[in-house]
Amino acid sequence: MRFHVAALLLAGSVFTAQAQAETAPEDDQSGRFSLGQIIVTAPRTQGIEIDGSTLSSDAIHMFSRTALEDAVNLMPGVAAGNSGGTRNERLVFVRGFDRFQVPLSIDGIRVYLPADNRLDYGRFLTTDIAEVQVAKGYASVLDGPGAMGGAINLVTRKPAKAIDIDVRGTVNFDNDADYAGYSTSAMIGMRQDKWYAQASYARSFTDHWDLPNDFTPRNRTLEDGGARDFSRTEDWRVNAKAGFTPNATDEYALSYTYQEGSKGAPLHISDTVTAPRFWDWPEWNITSVYFLSTTALGDRATLKTRAYYNQFDSILRSFNDRTLTTQSRPFAFDSPYEDKAWGGSLQLDFQASDADTLRLAWHYRHDRHVEFQTSFSNAGAATTEPRQTQTEETFSAALENELKLSPDLSFTLGGSFDWRNLIKAQEYGAPLGTSGASVLYEYPRRDADTWNLQGRFDWRASEALNLHASLSSRARFPTIFERFSQRFNTAIPNPALKAERATNAEIGGSWASGPVRVEGALFYSWVRDAIFSVPTPAYPCTASTTPPAVPRPGCALTSLSQSRNAGKGHYYGVELSVSATVLPGLDIGANYTGIKRVLDYAANPLFRPTGVPTHKGFVYLDWSPVERLHIIPSADLASNRWTLFTATPASQPQRYYRTGAYVNAALRVDYALTDNVEIGVGGRNLFDDYYTLTDGFPEPGRTLFANLRVRY
Repeated sequence: MRFHVAALLLAGSVFTAQAQAETAPEDDQSGRFSLGQIIVTAPRTQGIEIDGSTLSSDAIHMFSRTALEDAVNLMPGVAAGNSGGTRNERLVFVRGFDRFQVPLSIDGIRVYLPADNRLDYGRFLTTDIAEVQVAKGYASVLDGPGAMGGAINLVTRKPAKAIDIDVRGTVNFDNDADYAGYSTSAMIGMRQDKWYAQASYARSFTDHWDLPNDFTPRNRTLEDGGARDFSRTEDWRVNAKAGFTPNATDEYALSYTYQEGSKGAPLHISDTVTAPRFWDWPEWNITSVYFLSTTALGDRATLKTRAYYNQFDSILRSFNDRTLTTQSRPFAFDSPYEDKAWGGSLQLDFQASDADTLRLAWHYRHDRHVEFQTSFSNAGAATTEPRQTQTEETFSAALENELKLSPDLSFTLGGSFDWRNLIKAQEYGAPLGTSGASVLYEYPRRDADTWNLQGRFDWRASEALNLHASLSSRARFPTIFERFSQRFNTAIPNPALKAERATNAEIGGSWASGPVRVEGALFYSWVRDAIFSVPTPAYPCTASTTPPAVPRPGCALTSLSQSRNAGKGHYYGVELSVSATVLPGLDIGANYTGIKRVLDYAANPLFRPTGVPTHKGFVYLDWSPVERLHIIPSADLASNRWTLFTATPASQPQRYYRTGAYVNAALRVDYALTDNVEIGVGGRNLFDDYYTLTDGFPEPGRTLFANLRVRY
C-alpha cells in the first residue's frame, strides 16, 4: 500500500468568520464574488496594504505571489513551509496550526482530501483570485466542522462592469537569466442589471528553478547544483460562472471549474541513509460544480445555500531510478486515486430585533475515496490490486447569536455539534497480524461526534479604535489515513482515534487615523488530544487493533507504531501590522509575528513541533516618484524553525535541529503605459540567500521576471 499522495477534493461547507459588526452587502463594482466571501474581523484594506484578515488581488499581483502558500506568507500570523521528502508539498501554518487543523475553502466550499487531507498549497493558483481571507483562532461555528486553529478562504472574481477584461502574463528567469517558466491568466466577463457571466483561464508553468550560487553539492548523485533536479511543475485551470441578481438582496450563481496539474519531486540533497524515492505526479485533475445563493425572506430573515459536486483524479508513479523511465523493481508502482464528493449547507439568519440576530446552519458532506495500486516485480510483471473504497459522511449543526449590548458593543455566542459516519473502509493485503494471502477486507468501523463552543466581544471604542476579545474551543476529526493506514506495514490501525481539540483565546484591536493604520493581537492556544504516531513495542498476531497489545500465547511479536491522542501543549504569540502614507506618492507597510509552540508527548521527549519560525516579518515600500511609475522594494524575514534530521540510522534516536533563517529581498518596478496597459520587471531573493525550511530541501535562489497586464 503506498504512502498516500496528496489528493485534492473540493468538499465542504459555507465559510463565514464572525465580524466585529455586520457589514453592508459588497459593492457591485468590487470585482469580488460576494457569495463566496467570508466576513472578516477587520475593515478591508486598500490597494496593496496587508492586514491579518485579508489579502487583496492587488497585493498578490504587486508582490508576485502566484501560488497560495507564497501569497499568504505575506500576512501576519501565517507562515509558509515545505513538507520535504518526495511528496514535494508546500505548506501553510496559521498561528502554528497546520493543514489538517485549518480548513481551506474556495468561494465558501471546503477543500478536503477524503483519504489523508494532505493539501499541497503550491497547487492553488492566485492569478485569478480576487481575495484571500483568513480567520485565525476564532472561526465561526457556522462554517462547519474542522476549524480547530482557523480557516482560509479563496474568493474568486466576478465581473465588475458591463464588459470586464483582465489579461496578465509573466515570464520567469533563473539565476543566470535563462528562461525558467511563465504564468498567465485571462478573465472576460459581462455584467448587466440582473445577471452576469464570466469565463477565466489561469496557467503556471515552471521549467525549473535554480539553487543559490553558494550551494555546495554534498552528493552529486542526489543533487549537483544549478537547476534543481525534478523541480518542473505545471498547473492550469478554467472557470465559468453565471449569476442572477433579481433584486438588491438576492443572488444565485452557478460555477464550473476544471483543473489539471503535474509536478516532479526533488530529492534530499545529502541523505544517503534513507533510500531515495523516484516519484512523479503526472496527473492531478479536478472537476467542480457548485451552486451558491442568498435569498431575503422578508425584512428580517435571509437564507443562504450551498450545493456542490466534486471529482478528483490523480496518479502517483514510482520508478526504478532517477531517469523516471523504467518500472521493473518491487518498489516501483502506479497508484491512482479516483475520488468524489457531494454535499451542501443551509444557513438561516433571523434578526429577532434591531439588537438581536440569530443564525442557524446545517452542513452535510459525503466523501468517496477509491484507490488501486499496480505493483511491479524484478521481471517487470505488473499486478493490479482490486479497487478499495472508503466512504464517509460528515454532518454539522450550528447555532450562533449576536447581541448588541449597546450601539458600540456586541457579544456573539455560538456552538455546534459535529458527527461523522464511517460507511466503508476497505483494504487489500494480508490483515495485520496474519501471514496469509492478500485479500480484500474491511477495517472495523467506528463513528464519532464532537462539540464546539465559542464567544466574542467587539467594542467600537471610538471612530478610530476597535477592540475585540474571543474564546473558542474547536475540534477536528482525524482522517482515514490517521485511523487506518498501515504505513507500509509499520503501523497499527486505530478506529477509535478521537478528535483533536484546541481552545483559542485572543485580545486585539485596530486603530486607523488619517494616513496611518495599526492592527495587533495577542493570542494563546491550549492544545489537547493531539494526534501522534506512538511507538508500540509489541503487537500480537490477532485481529485486534486497539491498545494495549496483549500477545496471544505462542504468537510472534512485532515492533510497530499507532496513531493515538497522546499529545498536549500550548501555542502563544503576538501579531502586529502597520501601514501609512508618509508623503504623497510614498506608502510603507510592515508586519511582525512572534510565536512560541510547546507540544510534546511522553513517548518521545526529543520531539519538537516543526515548520514554524519563532519570528517572522514582512516590510515594503511603494514609491511613485512620477505618475504611472511604482517602485516597490520589499523583504520577507524569518528566524530559524525546527526540522527533523532524516539521515538518522533506525538504531539511533530522532534528531531535531533549527534551520531556515533568511532575509529574502525583492524589487518590482511597474510602469503604466496607458490607463489600461502596465509593464513591469522585478526579482525575488535578490541577494541569492541560501536557506532551507526543512531538512535537505533548499529553497530557490535568485529569480527574475517581466510581466504585462492589460485591462478593459
